[in-house]
Amino acid sequence: MSTIQYMVFDTDGHHAQIMKGVLDMCLLATIVEAPNYGYGMVQNLNQRGWVITHERSIYPVLKRLEKNDFIESELVASSSGPARKYYSATDDGREILRFWEADWRNVRDGVDAVLDGPGKPKKIQAKKAIKQPAKKSAKKSASSSSKKSTTKGKGGKQ
Repeated sequence: MSTIQYMVFDTDGHHAQIMKGVLDMCLLATIVEAPNYGYGMVQNLNQRGWVITHERSIYPVLKRLEKNDFIESELVASSSGPARKYYSATDDGREILRFWEADWRNVRDGVDAVLDGPGKPKKIQAKKAIKQPAKKSAKKSASSSSKKSTTKGKGGKQ
């Protein structure tokens, strides 16, 4: 079944829920590759097979990533219209993305094993445990937020 056909028959919102669950990780991954602005990220994801029909759907995610100090933003003048808000990854963003990627691969492999069913070859190999990076201390958070005008602080929930 093609992506377009599936979207038409996805009346229960299952596809949307799956996409929503990994959008943070995918947006952060594109930002780690290269700083970008909202519409540029939508185009990038669409070229890779995602179907994001409304650019506005990514802005709450970008805001959450910025609040958690995984990305930062700055307005950059544009020769073809108003200034664009470009997002770039922070060191914390690159670190959390490594964790999210490992976590995603473990989840994906587990789901594949379940969907493959009994009697089919298992794709799961022994994996070492992954550990989520520790949250920054409140003291460091206060000093960081005073240095960055676009960041309101660290430690928010994802």
